[in-house]
Amino acid sequence: MKSTRSRAIVLRRTNYGEADRVLDLLTPTGRVSVMARGVRREKSKLAGGIELFAVCDVTIGQGKGDLGVLTSARLVQFYRHILQDYDRMQFAYEVLTQVTRASTSLDEPEWYDIVAEVLAALNVQSVSLALIQTWFYVRIAALLGDELNTARDYTGERLTSDKRYRYDATEKGFREDSKGMIGADHIKILRLVAAKELHILVQIGGMEEYLGDCLYVARQHAAL
Repeated sequence: MKSTRSRAIVLRRTNYGEADRVLDLLTPTGRVSVMARGVRREKSKLAGGIELFAVCDVTIGQGKGDLGVLTSARLVQFYRHILQDYDRMQFAYEVLTQVTRASTSLDEPEWYDIVAEVLAALNVQSVSLALIQTWFYVRIAALLGDELNTARDYTGERLTSDKRYRYDATEKGFREDSKGMIGADHIKILRLVAAKELHILVQIGGMEEYLGDCLYVARQHAAL
């Protein structure tokens, strides 16, 4: 039987029959669904290798139709510290839910990289949750074809450092507003978020003051 070995992140686990589970996995080459036979039995060798909030090493055999068969699994990295903070844990669940939904219609390898970056960052308590959330919302919107425009406003005029803006959810872009909450520093941070990987952003200081407003914009734009 042909088999493949890959790194994987568990998106969803669904009980099947008396002891089996169907797993939706993210891999560096795309999303795959597998049957984990007998995994709910007490002495199953597979159970410990398919935890949520973890990177796993899996071997998948050929099954019937599009459903593969999980033949081996081990944990490479389990992000256990996520479970110690309620807000981080809830956001981790949200990330898995949103990516499960999005990857159903758009199966792209980049989903694996996004989720892997988010889980690794959430596991470090000193990393700002607002930064992680902002990065995720900006990235998921971009991958779905709705990139946040941080160069021009909704009319096509270039954003300038001497003006204030607000995000217009109807127009899906920035609108000039003298009383708007978005200024040059917010735009600069949102540009960095769109351009840099999360593990690089966490090394940049001086953003905390602006992240609340940036998160609001990112969440509104992603409309999740």
